Amino acid sequence: MTKKQLALEVIKRLKKEYPEASCSLDYDDAWKLLVSVRLAAQCTDARVNVIVAKLFKEYPTVEALAEADVAKIEEIVRPCGLGRSKARDISTCMKMLHEQYKDKVPDDFEELLKLPGVGRKSANLIMGDVFGKPAIVTDTHCIRLCNRIGLVKDIKEPKKVEMELWKIIPPKEGSDFCHRLVHHGRDVCTARTTPYCDKCCLSDICKKNIHVSQKETKKKEGTKKEEGKKREKV
Repeated sequence: MTKKQLALEVIKRLKKEYPEASCSLDYDDAWKLLVSVRLAAQCTDARVNVIVAKLFKEYPTVEALAEADVAKIEEIVRPCGLGRSKARDISTCMKMLHEQYKDKVPDDFEELLKLPGVGRKSANLIMGDVFGKPAIVTDTHCIRLCNRIGLVKDIKEPKKVEMELWKIIPPKEGSDFCHRLVHHGRDVCTARTTPYCDKCCLSDICKKNIHVSQKETKKKEGTKKEEGKKREKV
């Protein structure tokens, strides 16, 4: 099975397992998703959703957040961790969005990257979820699962993983595929040393699981041989 064939099979199975593919961050406007994505770094989406509800109630528009005191933003977002740097990025991003883009989030990937605190992962998320354009979001779940499954080999750098996936994932599938990887990574293929391979819909095609199964088979065969030798000696 080629990597492209493997990718298509993984996409098909994950679609069946997780029919609904959506971002777990709550938002009703593109600029709010930008803020939430920045806060989500090293923080759970569930906590971010709680914090932004308070933040957006206090500052309901791009202009309001752009004019807010950075210290007050930090006070609200501190529970998400890295409060000072996140508050600074949010403030400068909203200022730029207000002054240069008239409060409208650009629908161009390169333009998104110009915004403070916005990297490739955030830009891809916006492109896919907000504008419905081809996108591949290489978060920790995507990187971990793609390496385990065998879609990429020993690549941990987000951009490199993204570039490899563009070669094998149909553009129209990229965004939903990455959301489904998040669901699967949280529920089944967890970061723990021993994920729940016994209940994984990809277990028979997953490179990691096949490798582990082969090792266990060889180990069992070795044990049988040793037991056979012992019986012969007796």
